[in-house]
Amino acid sequence: MNNYLLQIFKKGSITYYNSSILFPPKIREDVTKLYAFVRVFDDLVDSIPPKVKEFYELRKMYEIESKGINTNNLVLKNFVELKIRKDFKEEWVDAFLDAMESDIYKHYYYTINETIRYMYGSAEVVGLFMLKILNLPDEASYYARLLGRSMQYLNFIRDVKEDIQLGRQYLPVEEMKELGLNSLEECNEAFKEYMRYQINRYMEYQKEAEIGFKYIPSRFLIPIKTASDMYKWTSYVIKKDPCVVLHVKVRPKKQKVFLYGIKNAIGVNIWRSLSFFLGMHT
Repeated sequence: MNNYLLQIFKKGSITYYNSSILFPPKIREDVTKLYAFVRVFDDLVDSIPPKVKEFYELRKMYEIESKGINTNNLVLKNFVELKIRKDFKEEWVDAFLDAMESDIYKHYYYTINETIRYMYGSAEVVGLFMLKILNLPDEASYYARLLGRSMQYLNFIRDVKEDIQLGRQYLPVEEMKELGLNSLEECNEAFKEYMRYQINRYMEYQKEAEIGFKYIPSRFLIPIKTASDMYKWTSYVIKKDPCVVLHVKVRPKKQKVFLYGIKNAIGVNIWRSLSFFLGMHT
């Protein structure tokens, strides 16, 4: 596996990177190609200030690479190969790039519907990319989208301070007004109530997304469930003390990810074996 792509993946998301180690090697290689592509565009718009010129140049290079013209960009080359082999829809890629572009000029999201529209491009299509990588049935597409949405929404909660520094707020502004909350930079009772409300929304997304786990083979479910569990762990930490997001970036350590991975490897296989056994005797 290309070390350059791995380093981009590792730098971009510790939870996803450590969980992906639990995939079979070929699947992990494809996941790395996907996340390297996602990360390079995300990093450009998340720079302070955003690297606008570089973003549009890279997007143009992607269009050129998609036409079969070699741009000598390793990230783009590997993603285009993956896109063709796994039959990604071009409209999904466009939705992702459009969402990244919107980060350049749109800074506040006033309603949950605005946030959901953004999350389709920024996260839900990533779930659809993963659906194709894992060769899951189309029936799982709704749940794949929702899992991407739930994880993205928790990122908005966890990264609220970081987003403020970038001049952005993805959590609905209008819901702040209902609580008389004027700012997300100061911890008070209204802030705690607002953040716990957002965590409950994440939990609703997550709970429904997990219904789709029934479509995922055990060898793929272990890393996906491990990543999902790490997001839930993060949500519990924040819900207990919402003010923590103003001081540190809450995320699990590598050892915790691996421990949950071992637990899930045992649990998933037992659950699937038991389901098979019961199915034979009904």
